[in-house]
Amino acid sequence: MRSYLDLCGIARALDVVGERWALLVVRELLFGPKRFTDLHRGLPGMSQNVLTQRLRELEETGVLARHRALPPATGLIYELTDRGRALEPVLLALGNWGSRLSPQPDSAEELSPDALALALRTTFDAAAMGSVRGTVTLRLPGDAFLLTVGEGGLEAIRREAPADATLTATARTVQDLVFDRRELDEAVRSGAASAEGDLRLLRRLLAAFDDHRETPRRS
Repeated sequence: MRSYLDLCGIARALDVVGERWALLVVRELLFGPKRFTDLHRGLPGMSQNVLTQRLRELEETGVLARHRALPPATGLIYELTDRGRALEPVLLALGNWGSRLSPQPDSAEELSPDALALALRTTFDAAAMGSVRGTVTLRLPGDAFLLTVGEGGLEAIRREAPADATLTATARTVQDLVFDRRELDEAVRSGAASAEGDLRLLRRLLAAFDDHRETPRRS
């Protein structure tokens, strides 16, 4: 790995996670361990060779650890260490800062499940919920997150669990519901989503996000 050879703490941090794709690998592991194939699925623009290299570098610097999955699962999994999990507020701050920028014209149209969960956390407006509190299970193809609205804001963990409400949809549909203000009833009628439980809570939550994107100024 290249080094900035700079005493500044920012430079020393970038010596560890400044290589291209490194922080996105960390993003994909924030909500729990994954296999190599799952990581690559969440980062489709990254070649397997580069992913292998980044995993090796991040393991050598103590950001993540590799170990055997516990039965009944099999194979190797990658998991953030305490040092790696300490990057969570950094990624949340970067996500909040970056969400204010417009996507590039050729950007992917759909977030990975982990990127979506992080986007929900970084754009959540707690004031929009008022005193409403509760839990929502977000079911995505091959993945699920338990969203908890509490006093401290919005928390997300990778888990399918009983909740006050459940939303089943693709990541793209959730993006439409949250950031493009697609109506939940219309998405359900079209078959793009299904919703169960406390629909008042679910509608309130879907309206409690701001994508922060800057709009071009008119001359």
